[in-house]
Amino acid sequence: MIHTDTIFALSSGHGTAGVAVVRLSGPDALKALSLLTSGKVPTARHAVVRVLLDPETSERLDQALVIAFPGPASFTGEDVVELHLHGGRAVLEGVLSALGNMDGLRPAEAGEFSRRAFENGKLDLTEAEGLNDLIHAQTAAQRGQALRQMDGELRTLYDGWRSRLLSHLAHLEADIDFPDEDLPEGVSGAVKPNILSIELEISQHIEEGRRGRLLRDGFRIVILGEPNTGKSTLLNAIARADVAIVSEEAGTTRDTIEIQLDLGGFPVRLIDTAGVRDSDGIVEQEGVRRALVKAKDADLRLVLVRADSWPIVPKAMHQWIDGDTLVVATQNDLAQEGQLFHVEHLQGMDARGVLALSAKTGAGLGELMSELEQIVAAQMSPRETPALTRLRHQQALETVVEHLKRFQQNAGQDAVLAAEDVRMAVRAVGSITGRVGVEDMLDIVFSDFCIGK
Repeated sequence: MIHTDTIFALSSGHGTAGVAVVRLSGPDALKALSLLTSGKVPTARHAVVRVLLDPETSERLDQALVIAFPGPASFTGEDVVELHLHGGRAVLEGVLSALGNMDGLRPAEAGEFSRRAFENGKLDLTEAEGLNDLIHAQTAAQRGQALRQMDGELRTLYDGWRSRLLSHLAHLEADIDFPDEDLPEGVSGAVKPNILSIELEISQHIEEGRRGRLLRDGFRIVILGEPNTGKSTLLNAIARADVAIVSEEAGTTRDTIEIQLDLGGFPVRLIDTAGVRDSDGIVEQEGVRRALVKAKDADLRLVLVRADSWPIVPKAMHQWIDGDTLVVATQNDLAQEGQLFHVEHLQGMDARGVLALSAKTGAGLGELMSELEQIVAAQMSPRETPALTRLRHQQALETVVEHLKRFQQNAGQDAVLAAEDVRMAVRAVGSITGRVGVEDMLDIVFSDFCIGK
């Protein structure tokens, strides 16, 4: 795609730094560099030091490292220039102001560099999304998944399905054009097992998609319990900071409090909630409602019960104890000598396990953290096949499966409808990488990018 305007933006982080990188892309990028350097444009892809001058006032702006990337051998496929400036605010403002005064140049919008790279065939949509995930990665696991997606693993997987479906579609359309071929069930019947195999592969990929989304968004652990069971104290102990207010007064926590953790290299969202109990207070009622919503959506629940009341588990907690729940007997320093903490005390409730700890003394906290790391790693560790990472991917693949199921019904009965089902499946899987029908989603995909990328 040919753009007539040239965009520019700060591509490094905001704030004072040793180096600030300003990027330009478009037909006038090299001309702008020539104006800033009094005509001294460097050899392509060679970093050189140049004095930058304001073309209008001849004021010296900076002594910078500049690199020119003539298109199409550049990130965006257009002429690209990078200015590696000293990171002071005055330097940056002076250079951006000078660029803004040049004809044909304008500030870039969010994600516009990556969008131009997509439009010029340098990235597909899955690789662009992987790039954005890499920019925002906060843990080693998130970085690894983003790099795999940037390397084209998802594109290869989806394009493979698309190519196989196109091959089958060609045979189906030939069957329509040449119906006299001597096949008992027609071509539809002959390719039916192959298309069923693709449908099963895609369905399995969708089922395993939870792993990829957990890596992107974080594994949600919700702390749940009645008032004064030590929820906020446990949150503070795990966070190693006074994140939540702790008080002997019941109902201190009225809303959810969320912190981000790096647990064994995996992203975790630890959520403290209001104590669950009946209350006449409108604010506390809302807090309890939010707590139960978080509990329902949790990937893992920590149901807290006071150790000095063990093995009695409050009835309000029974419904939340299942295979995604760890029961934690808290304030173990207050328990009676000889009290036991075993799963059999849960009166038949199917908890994942029971642990006892004292956040005050630290006893048992290490065992809890070790158990949490094992649970998180089991759910989120990378596998050989790339993980589904976006809701839009899932929705498109679910559409593919719907069309392929309809193909199974029409195969051998109505060749035209069977071919149309496969054609629509091809379009749906192609929309993920950006091959077809994506104009309406481009703004959504690239709006999440930072300015300058």
